[in-house]
Amino acid sequence: MKVLTRGLFALALTIFFQTQLIAEYLYKDEVVHRPAFTEQVEKLGAELFEKSGVNLRLIMLRELPADMKMVEYEKSILKHFKTPTILLTFAELNSEVDIQVNDPSLYKYFNRRQVLSPVASPVQAFIMALVYADSWEMFNDLRTNYGGTILPLLAGKAKKEQIVGKYAGSMYNGYVDIAHQVAVSKGVVLENDPGDANQEALFYVKLFFYGFVIYGIIMYIRRYLYRRRHKNEQK
Repeated sequence: MKVLTRGLFALALTIFFQTQLIAEYLYKDEVVHRPAFTEQVEKLGAELFEKSGVNLRLIMLRELPADMKMVEYEKSILKHFKTPTILLTFAELNSEVDIQVNDPSLYKYFNRRQVLSPVASPVQAFIMALVYADSWEMFNDLRTNYGGTILPLLAGKAKKEQIVGKYAGSMYNGYVDIAHQVAVSKGVVLENDPGDANQEALFYVKLFFYGFVIYGIIMYIRRYLYRRRHKNEQK
C-alpha cells in the first residue's frame, strides 16, 4: 500500500512539474487548449529568454475576474515576476487585448502602439484618417498608427468552429511580432522566429480591405456616371 501511495505521489509530482514547465510562457490558457499552440509559444518564449534575458508571457483568459480591469489584472500578475517580463493578455468575453511590462524600460525594445494598432496597413490608416479625423493633429495620429498584428486578425469574421483557431492565430501573430522586435533590438537571432511568415495572414486581411475599397470606388463611379447620364437624358 505504501509503495502504491508513493508511486501515485511521484506521478502527481511529475505531472505537476511538467504542467508548470509547459505553462512557463503560455502562462495561462483558458481559451485555446491546443498542444501545438502551446508548443510553439513555449519554444519561441524559451529561446527569446535564453538569448535576450526578456520573458515574454502570454495569457489567454476566458473572462477577467469580476470588478477588475485589464491593467489591474496584469499588474497583479506582473508583481510576481522578478525577471524582465512582457505580458501579452487576451480576455475573450471582455473583447480586450493589452500589453504591460514590469519594467518601463522594456518598452524601448518593441513598439507597443504598433502591435496593438487596429489597422494593418498605411493605406488603411490614411483612409481612416481622412474619414474620422476632425483636426490636423488627429489626422497625423491616425495616419501613422498602423502595423497592428493582433486586432486586424482578431476582428475578422470566423465560423463558430473556427473561432478558437482565430484567437490562437491572432495572439500568436502578436507574440511573434513582439519577440521579433525584442530580438532585433537586442541584436540576437531567433531560430524559432517565423520571421515574415506571420505576415502572410495579414496579407489576406489587407487584400480583403483593398478589395473592399476598390469595390467601393468602382460603385461610387458607376453611381456617379449613372446619375449624370440620367440627368442628361431628362434634359
